[in-house]
Amino acid sequence: MKPTYQTADGAVQLWLGDALDILPTLEPGSVDAVVTDPPYGMGNNGDTTRFTGGSCGIHRRGMGKVRPPIVGDDRPFDPSPWLDFPRVVLWGSNHYGARLPVGTTLVWLKRPDDLFGTFLSDAEVAWMKGGHGVYAFRQDWAGFSRIATDGNTLHQNQKPVRMMAWCLKRAKVPAGGLVLDPYMGVATTGIACIRTGRRFLGIEIDERYFNLARERIERELNRTPLFDPPTPVQGELV
Repeated sequence: MKPTYQTADGAVQLWLGDALDILPTLEPGSVDAVVTDPPYGMGNNGDTTRFTGGSCGIHRRGMGKVRPPIVGDDRPFDPSPWLDFPRVVLWGSNHYGARLPVGTTLVWLKRPDDLFGTFLSDAEVAWMKGGHGVYAFRQDWAGFSRIATDGNTLHQNQKPVRMMAWCLKRAKVPAGGLVLDPYMGVATTGIACIRTGRRFLGIEIDERYFNLARERIERELNRTPLFDPPTPVQGELV
């Protein structure tokens, strides 16, 4: 099997397909870290028009979007295929924590203090291989959404680039190291890799999101060549 898309030097590779089918084809020992936001197995409803914003009242019913279900989210997530890699960060670990060994907990505090406890979740949680500490990253979700591509997120579970770059740092991924995201969505982890001088291998099963991921990666590479010092981009989250 060959990547669906790759740069001339192979530093960025994108695969369209099932990560579990592609995993056996990867060269043993080639991946330095797995950093991903997988399907949690929660059967999430992508229709956000049903929300009213709860007690905080920041939305009105009908203001959201109707997005397709996440492939694989209708069944329990099994993290075991990824646990043997040397460095691992798995988001949504509170949904499948019983299947994980003891490790470090990463927390994304995504709500301003004055809105804590008002609507849905105040934070999201990840498991990181090794250790046993708890570390938090703070970034306002509403602020992120306002300045994301096209004024909204491209994927219903999209994460901020800055937060994924923080994950790479917390996991101590070496400069130039190869990061695998087997559930890459729209390649936010890949953008973080490009901006911090790491190589990236992304896999996505949904062709719609794969195409968006490829477009984002190509735009990013056109303005931030891999391994050049990362620079902020006006109007986009970094």
